Amino acid sequence: MEFAGVLPPDAPDPFAQAEARIRALPFPVWGLGAQPSLEDDRSPGLGTVGGSGGPGELEVAVGYTVWRNPQDRDDPVNLAELDEQTRAALDEVPPWPRPDWLVRGAEKMRYPRIWEAVRTTWRRDPTPEDLGNQIIHHTNHILMNRFREELGIPAGPPGPFETTGWQVTPAAVNTAASVVVDGTRIPSVEIDTDPFVYAIGVRMADDLVVTAVIPREFLPLIEVSLARRV
Repeated sequence: MEFAGVLPPDAPDPFAQAEARIRALPFPVWGLGAQPSLEDDRSPGLGTVGGSGGPGELEVAVGYTVWRNPQDRDDPVNLAELDEQTRAALDEVPPWPRPDWLVRGAEKMRYPRIWEAVRTTWRRDPTPEDLGNQIIHHTNHILMNRFREELGIPAGPPGPFETTGWQVTPAAVNTAASVVVDGTRIPSVEIDTDPFVYAIGVRMADDLVVTAVIPREFLPLIEVSLARRV
């Protein structure tokens, strides 16, 4: 989410509004299991696909701040690697008051984040292929938006006839995996062949699929498990 212009200090928190819409959904939203090195960044994304007949698909994406040393959050090891321009922008304090939620959001930008780490996807007309399709789509979405430079992806979306060797395909999906969900290990699918990310996916109900995509740099710091998001 991006903001422009000068916001009054009493501007409503758009993330709180997003949370309210998510609480009204007719299905549970999932995230990563609670652990010291992860903090829900409380800026969920809600996407809707549908027309006049109502939504055919709803998607909630949850991100996390990562703490390399959760016992001491002031430890510089927790800071993200930022370029000078970004660091200078975060250090600059404007001469006008800002909403508290905007100040907190800017401060969190100093730390590494797992963007859209977990997606909960509901489909009105589910198919058996939903789980495989969603884990592939989620993985490619993260690769395209967070690893463009590493993958040599040109600016803009790929053209209809462009060779896209960086994308994961159905052949990468292992259907014999498992993951802990709310304390119980259950069958899942996974993608463990990409050099940049690891992905896991579970069908929670006939119409509900959950996928998680984690950059490999963070795997030594966290346990990949799922839990209902509170």
